[in-house]
Amino acid sequence: MNECRRAVLVVDDDHDVREALREVLEDHGYQVLEAGNGHDALALLRREASPPCLILLDIMMPVMDGWEFRAAQREDPALAGIPVVVLSAHGQVQRPADGIDPTAFLKKPVQLPPLLETVARYCC
Repeated sequence: MNECRRAVLVVDDDHDVREALREVLEDHGYQVLEAGNGHDALALLRREASPPCLILLDIMMPVMDGWEFRAAQREDPALAGIPVVVLSAHGQVQRPADGIDPTAFLKKPVQLPPLLETVARYCC
């Protein structure tokens, strides 16, 4: 990626979670893209002219969950290199999330300092 877009894709079926993350990230200068499930996220990514610097991904979602999304993302050469941070409230998800090889894992409710530190690590 030659140009820094500072865009983050938030993929979560909970509208309130997406809205809260949007507000925090926009307050810190990031552009936020949103999708309510993995299927919509893939469609959005394939429409975008340039990829986001990071994907914040919920695991448990309808239509296409986080595992299915990550498998499809990895199979698409244009999307495979986008870092993915798994966000989940489920207590046992970190171990299965390791199976989808996330860049990082944050437990919901997400605390702001670790969220912002993680996003800053991958977005210029």
